[in-house]
Amino acid sequence: MKKILYILILTFSMTAVAQETLKEGVILSKMTMSSSNPDVQSQLDMVGEILSTTYFKDDKTRTEVKNMMTGESTNIIDSTEKKMLVIMNNPMAGGKVYAENFYEATEEDLKDVTVTKSDETKMFLGYECSKYDVVVNKNGAEVQMEIYATDKISAINQQTTSFGDEFKGFPMFMEMHMNQNGMEITMTMEVNKIDNETVTADKFDMTPPEGYKKVDKLQGM
Repeated sequence: MKKILYILILTFSMTAVAQETLKEGVILSKMTMSSSNPDVQSQLDMVGEILSTTYFKDDKTRTEVKNMMTGESTNIIDSTEKKMLVIMNNPMAGGKVYAENFYEATEEDLKDVTVTKSDETKMFLGYECSKYDVVVNKNGAEVQMEIYATDKISAINQQTTSFGDEFKGFPMFMEMHMNQNGMEITMTMEVNKIDNETVTADKFDMTPPEGYKKVDKLQGM
């Protein structure tokens, strides 16, 4: 169960007005998780709400996720160089570790993903968002997603980088349904605030922090 929760948190971390494209600012999001299984729900209740902060400027994005139960994670993306740094401080996943990757979806990634864009749109915080239905088969589980994304925010979402060219935009709302070994979990993420403010360049420094161990691949990625 702890492994599944960790993968969900990472997914989330790695889980943002006017219709002009916003190229700099700060996005606040909230994620909740629920299950029809009482035992699973009791553990999800211990985790509680998971809050994330996304900083973005032009071609760079930084997302921070913090939770008392699952620790801290940060991912920094440079969309021009197609590079990503993921930093984890999580007792369930080996403590302080980091990984450096190129994030473009590979042919192998795309074999596990089906993306369908519908004609449906919905407004979130003043942004018109297109609906995508996404199915991902990974780690022995099928995840079904309903996502509303806008192409008017330049931030990059770590998870959707593996969806290929058929998916465009930044997710403002995402609902994911997962069933693994009979455990049903629904995860809902929604952006609840967008601030059009200046972000300093040091937020996007991709130098690995001291005291962290480098790994080739983080669990859940």
